[in-house]
Amino acid sequence: MKLTKHLVAVATFLVAVAQMASADSAKHLSPSESIAAAVTKPQPEYSAIAKQLKLEGTVSLNAFVTEDGTVDHVETVSGNPVLVRSAEDALKRWKFNKQTDDGKPVKFVAAVTFSFKQ
Repeated sequence: MKLTKHLVAVATFLVAVAQMASADSAKHLSPSESIAAAVTKPQPEYSAIAKQLKLEGTVSLNAFVTEDGTVDHVETVSGNPVLVRSAEDALKRWKFNKQTDDGKPVKFVAAVTFSFKQ
């Protein structure tokens, strides 16, 4: 039983390391390159609580984009947690032009910052 738990823990760790290595080796786009590569850019909506609290600020995110230009998942870099959810939801709906390496489509990471102002 202990061996099985240990093997599961080791396997989980190896998967996490492989994902980090994959993200590190992926092409990274700057915020300006990300905006230029985006085809569809839905903007985040202010949540009712953010409006009520009159929150303003920026939320910086990384979008992990597949070879076909769709967002696989989003990682928060910085920002007010109340604003982050709306920004993540919007970025997950973005679509990007394909990025290539030697003529082959590749996964990439797009850096995007949203500004919230009332």
